[in-house]
Amino acid sequence: MFFTILQRSIFAELVKAFVLALVALTSILLLAGIVAEASQRGLAPDQILMAIPLIIPSTLPYTIPSTTLFAVCLVYGRMAHDNEITAIKAAGINIFLIVWPGVVLGLLTAGATMSLYYHTIPTTQYLLRAQFIKDMEEFLYSMLKADRCINHPKMNYAIWVRQLQGRRLLDATIKRRDPKSGRYDLVARAKEAEIRVDVRNQKMVMHMRQVEVYSVGSQTRAYSEVQMWEEKLPESSPIEIGRRKNRELTWPMLLERKHELDDEIADIERQIEDAAGHLARSPSRPDLGRHLQELNTYRKFKEGERITIVNEICMRPSLAVGCLCFVLVGCPVGIWFSKSDYLSAFITCFLPIVFVYYPLLLTGMSLTRNGKVPSLVAIWACNAVVGLAGLMLLRRLARN
Repeated sequence: MFFTILQRSIFAELVKAFVLALVALTSILLLAGIVAEASQRGLAPDQILMAIPLIIPSTLPYTIPSTTLFAVCLVYGRMAHDNEITAIKAAGINIFLIVWPGVVLGLLTAGATMSLYYHTIPTTQYLLRAQFIKDMEEFLYSMLKADRCINHPKMNYAIWVRQLQGRRLLDATIKRRDPKSGRYDLVARAKEAEIRVDVRNQKMVMHMRQVEVYSVGSQTRAYSEVQMWEEKLPESSPIEIGRRKNRELTWPMLLERKHELDDEIADIERQIEDAAGHLARSPSRPDLGRHLQELNTYRKFKEGERITIVNEICMRPSLAVGCLCFVLVGCPVGIWFSKSDYLSAFITCFLPIVFVYYPLLLTGMSLTRNGKVPSLVAIWACNAVVGLAGLMLLRRLARN
């Protein structure tokens, strides 16, 4: 690491300023987050106390870079104000040896942020969301609102909806799996439906209107204005069967999900090739054309899902490396603002970062959704811009 007394003393001041600022800023954001969650969900005091340790890790990727920048501006600004930088340079010590403790702090905070993203932050976010799922009925609706579908191996049925209006499911499709073969044996399509959970009998009851039911085995269809569909609730709890969102996936889960999507997309492409071949041989069959169109739509959906996974994989290390980029900017600016107050140096660094770094990150993520720009290039562009600016400032500092 570094061994001189000067470097160790600078690093000690950086760590002290960083810890104090991190505790203060995290407490402020935690208080704001708790107030927002309590007002939105109507949390009881015991629920608030249980939510505090789950919210803290999620705030750290945003507070750590800011407090790292603040600590660097504070310590190097004070040293320049007290003419310590001038005395060190007069002694023939290279300016980069003075900056090195700040770089080490940036590397350590970047590593800490990435380690939190590996397992702790995704797990606590998942537990926090699961804590607010009060019953199975609310859980089913929350899954439909998030993904427009409920499809899990531990459930012997799957539900898809086009739109939700309150508790109403519009254009709902429910498919029942055969417990022996695992394939769908019954399909019902309803113009409108509503889910009710019978807790006493452990059943999910779906009230459907204007229903068309298709039996796969007998290949028969039936129509009804009103129909009830009952299915047994899974024995597993919602936390066990719930599908994690991308930000709730640990790093190994993200990589595993990416490989699964790659295999699914490859399989869909093979099916498209087969369907296109069948259609070329039998162009008069309209069902083959519809099947090919559905496969193409499904492939686009899976490709979009894969892009979101790749974005998450690129975003986590990008936010972590942002700590180091902030240090490269904060060190020279803190030294140049030696005659001003430390807060001015911090704001001078932080405001351009707020209006450049994070907008570039959000813009890059939006550009990747249509597949026009690779995720790695678009998401890491913010680090490239800020890091390059920091290196240019350090070079100018060394010259002067």
